[in-house]
Amino acid sequence: MSFIKNRISAESLEEKYAELNRIIQECDHIVFFGGAGVSTESGIPDFRSKDGLYNQHDVQFDRFSPEYLLSNDCLYRQSKVFFEFYRQKMNVEGIEPNAAHKKLAEMEAKGKLDGVITQNIDGLHQKAGSVNVQEIHGTTLRNYCSVCRKEVSPDFIFKSMDPIPKCPYCGGMVRPDVTLYGEGLPNDAWMNSIRLLHNADCMIVGGTSLSVYPAASLIDDFAGRYLIIINRDLTNRDRSASLVFHESIGEVLSHIQL
Repeated sequence: MSFIKNRISAESLEEKYAELNRIIQECDHIVFFGGAGVSTESGIPDFRSKDGLYNQHDVQFDRFSPEYLLSNDCLYRQSKVFFEFYRQKMNVEGIEPNAAHKKLAEMEAKGKLDGVITQNIDGLHQKAGSVNVQEIHGTTLRNYCSVCRKEVSPDFIFKSMDPIPKCPYCGGMVRPDVTLYGEGLPNDAWMNSIRLLHNADCMIVGGTSLSVYPAASLIDDFAGRYLIIINRDLTNRDRSASLVFHESIGEVLSHIQL
């Protein structure tokens, strides 16, 4: 990949922030690719950290794996279990965008960011003001009937009193427009993401371990000059990145001067 030769040797955090701003100023087509770590600073738990969703234990769910509870199989075979878990863990009502979301929206508004590719399903990028957001895992803010396919309100599932939410039009089961385990990623969002990356001269990866596939494979569609990684923990792409931060993503992005 062409960005390997542009790896930065800066050692101090101050030097890295200066280099970050130099790269931002140099590049015309920046794309951000983010995961659960982007939203943890808004109070939404991630999935795989020691304090994440997959490591929270509720007695009623202990006999199921988290992957099963968020799977197509669970949705259709044990619907009551699915919706009980979903309602407890996926409601983002009252959650607000954090500094990272806001800075990315500002970058897009000022023409420095072409778009956001997100694995998150919380809608916080749009709430912060981002426009070109590719939600490759769907969103909790859209729901539709699994039978007649009509959309219902964003909070329909969380407000429904039925253990299995029923469509007001046909009585079928309403489901979230979220990509569950066992389902393919939304084609439009995926292809739009690839197009963004093919045109990018800088890719900023934030808040993701780059271990969830196929989403993590998107990094291979980037052939631009600079790869910047911002993640609390090491990733398998740190060595090939131009610049790596293991600090708060909100703190790092807040140092970008536009």
